[in-house]
Amino acid sequence: MGKGLLVARTDLPAAGAAGAGTATVAVARRGPVTAALMLAMSLVALDSTVVATAVPQIVGDLGGFAYFSWLFSGYLLAVTVTLPVYGKLSDTFGRKPVLVAGAALFLLGSLLSGLAWNMGSLIAFRVVQGLGGGALQGTVQTLAADLFPLRERPRIQARLSTVWAMSAVAGPGVGGLLAAHAGWRWIFLVNLPVGAVALWMIVRHLREPGRAGTSGSAARPPVDWAGALAVFACAGVLLTALVQGGVAWPWLSAPSLALFGTGLALAALVAVIERRAADPVIPGWVWRRRTIAAVNLAMGAMGLLMVAPTVFLPTYAQGVLGLDPVAAGFVMSVWTLTWPVSAALSQHLYRRIGFRDTGLIGMGVTASALGAFQLLPSAGSVWQPVLLMAVVGAGLGLFSAPLLVGVQSTVGWSERGTTTASVLFCRQTGQTVGASLFGAVANGVLASRLGGGDLDAVTRALEPGARVPEATGRAVAAATQAVYLGAAVAAVVAFAVLLTLAPRRFPVPATSAEGGGE
Repeated sequence: MGKGLLVARTDLPAAGAAGAGTATVAVARRGPVTAALMLAMSLVALDSTVVATAVPQIVGDLGGFAYFSWLFSGYLLAVTVTLPVYGKLSDTFGRKPVLVAGAALFLLGSLLSGLAWNMGSLIAFRVVQGLGGGALQGTVQTLAADLFPLRERPRIQARLSTVWAMSAVAGPGVGGLLAAHAGWRWIFLVNLPVGAVALWMIVRHLREPGRAGTSGSAARPPVDWAGALAVFACAGVLLTALVQGGVAWPWLSAPSLALFGTGLALAALVAVIERRAADPVIPGWVWRRRTIAAVNLAMGAMGLLMVAPTVFLPTYAQGVLGLDPVAAGFVMSVWTLTWPVSAALSQHLYRRIGFRDTGLIGMGVTASALGAFQLLPSAGSVWQPVLLMAVVGAGLGLFSAPLLVGVQSTVGWSERGTTTASVLFCRQTGQTVGASLFGAVANGVLASRLGGGDLDAVTRALEPGARVPEATGRAVAAATQAVYLGAAVAAVVAFAVLLTLAPRRFPVPATSAEGGGE
C-alpha cells in the first residue's frame, strides 16, 4: 500500500473480483470512517449555536453575567491557537492518534462543563473543550483529503459543509429545547453519546499504514515542543487582545497595550525558535510557497467578512425588519444552506477553469452581494436580505471549497496536516479580527446616530415584546450597512490577493490527484 493512504478495517474483496466490484468496495470501505468524521465535525459545528441559546439559564443558575462572553471567547481561542500545533502533530504521528486524543479531550471538557459549579469553572472547562475541538476541526478536514482522491473531494467537502449548515439551522432549537426541558447541563452532556460513537468508529475502522519515519523515534525528527508552546502563547495573547479590546477595556488602555506588546515579543520569540528547530511547528515553506501563502491570506479575508452576516444580520432583522428572534435566525441561516450546494457543484467548474478562477468567480459574486446591501431601503421587505444572503452563501461555497481542495492537493501526506491547519488558522484569525474591527465600526456608527447615547438602549429595544423606536431602527440599519460595506471591502481584498498572488493553475502532483487534476 502506498505511503499516506488510509484504509478502513473491513473484509477485502475476494481474489479475482471484477474491477467494478473492487471500486465499489473501495468506496464502501470509506463509509464508516466518513460517517465518523461527520459525527466528529458535528460536535464542533453545533457547539456555539447550542450554547448560545442556553446562556440565560446558565447565567441564572451560575451567575457571572459579566464574564459569560468568555464561554464563547475561551472556547474559540483554544480552538484557534491549537490548530497549527495539531496540524504538525498529525503530520508527525499520523491523523488517527491526534483525532482520537482530540475527541477524548473534547468529551472530557463536555463532561466537566456539565458538572461545572460556577461560571469560572465552566469557562475553564470550555477551554478544555476547545483544546479538543482544535484537533477535531483540523484533523477531520485533513483526513477528508487523505481518504478521497482529488476528483471525489468535493463530495466529502459538501457533506462536511452540510453538517455546518444543519448545525446552524438546528442548533438554536436543540439548545433551547435542552435548556428548557432537560436543563442547560445537558447541552454539554449530550455530546458524550454522540462523541463516543464517533470515537468508537474511528478506533474501529480507521487504520493508517506504516510510513517512513514513524516506525521508530530514531527515524523521526524531534517534536518542536518549544515552538508549539511559543506559538500557543503568542496566538493566545494576541487573540485575547483582539477579543477583549474595545469590550473589556479601551483599545489604548494599559491592558490592551500590554497584551499587544507581549504578543509582539512572543512573535519574535516564535521566529527565533522556529528558525532553529529541526522540524518546526510552523515551517517556513507555508509562507514561501506562493499557492499556500495566497490561499492563507485569501481565507483570512474570507473569515473577516463572515462576521457581518453571522453577528450583525440578526440584529438588523429584529431592529429594522421587525422580525422575532426565530425568523431573524432563519434570515441568517439562509447563507449556510446555499453554501454546501455550491461547494458540491464547484467541481464542475474548477475541473474546467481551475481552482483559482473558480475561487475568483465565487468571491466576485460574494463581493457584489455584500455591496448590494447598501442599496436596501431602511425598512425593506424580508425577501431582499434573504436573497442577498443566499447569493453570499453560494459565492462562498464556490470560493472556499475549491481553494481548500486545491491547496490540499498541492502537497503530499507528510505536509497536508500542516497546510490544512494553516488555512483554518488564518480563517479563524480573520473571524476574530473581523469581530473586533466590525464591532468597533458598528458601535461608532450607533453612537454617532444616537447622539452618543447609551448603546444598551439598543439591546433593550430588541428584547421580546419591546417596541423599537424609529431612531434606533435607523441607527441599527446604518450600522449594519457600514459593517456590510466593510465586509465587501474584505471580499475585494480576498479577490485581489487570489488574483495577484495565486498561480492560475495550482501545482497538483499526479500522486495527489490520483488520476485527477485541475
